[in-house]
Amino acid sequence: MIETVLGKLYKIGEVASFTGLPVKTIRYYEELGLLSPVVTRASSGYRLFDSQVLKRLDFIKRAQSLGMSLKEIQEFLLIHDRGELPCHEVKQHINAKLREIDRQIAALEILRSELQELLSEWKEPISDNVDEIICPNIQSHLDESSEHCH
Repeated sequence: MIETVLGKLYKIGEVASFTGLPVKTIRYYEELGLLSPVVTRASSGYRLFDSQVLKRLDFIKRAQSLGMSLKEIQEFLLIHDRGELPCHEVKQHINAKLREIDRQIAALEILRSELQELLSEWKEPISDNVDEIICPNIQSHLDESSEHCH
């Protein structure tokens, strides 16, 4: 840690230690511009971070844990860096994520139902048609679904 007129500045290893993030990840976030207002370079070339980097990295980690991409997070941070709260945009993204999760759940429920039906109708096959059939339990459902397509 380095004391300056502007406050405390931290080296990347210290930031990694405080946040539990690997140094490589912090460098990557910097390359993406996610840390731009809170990082400077010392004359020696070392990255120096102000104390706001800790809040920023906590926000990034939490947003990622909620399924947000780094691109989405970057949009939120850009709004914040203009002096505005990005809560409206965050809420829109959360609503979109919920709609997508609902679609995925519906698709998984359909798949679950199909698998349960397949198991409930399961018949042990006779193994004398190996040249013509791979698994009759699955293929019988393929034949039924292809009949509906014609």
